[in-house]
Amino acid sequence: MEYRKDRSTNVPFSLHDSRIQRINVTEDTLCLGMDRIFQYQDDGERTFEGSILFTRTDVEECSILIFDHPFGYDGVKEFSGKRISLEEFQEKYPKAEFEITTEGYHGYDTMFQGWLWNQENDPVFAILNIWNTGDMIYQVGETL
Repeated sequence: MEYRKDRSTNVPFSLHDSRIQRINVTEDTLCLGMDRIFQYQDDGERTFEGSILFTRTDVEECSILIFDHPFGYDGVKEFSGKRISLEEFQEKYPKAEFEITTEGYHGYDTMFQGWLWNQENDPVFAILNIWNTGDMIYQVGETL
């Protein structure tokens, strides 16, 4: 099933605690392969397999901030880390997973904050910014 978040429709899904396991770009569509997508309703929580599509994405405007330390952690008062393009991220971190802890939707900018898990290394804090003028489509599959 598909559900569209088109800046005026609220969908009953959350990506909190979901992990982005793969990123694919075809033309101007960005596809995030998720380990799970959560749905919250009156009768509780359900978990689905699925993907998230961002249509009309300007990939050159998408980036990820990878922190040396989370802002405010042990007195850290400024950003310490690196900002890289989505393309560079895919090249340098092909097996990494991005665990979403906070999701934000602001106009044409979607922001996911969370933990970047890169194989056996300890996770680091990261922020993924996605710029798209189209829809955000939840492609929901089987219940997990």
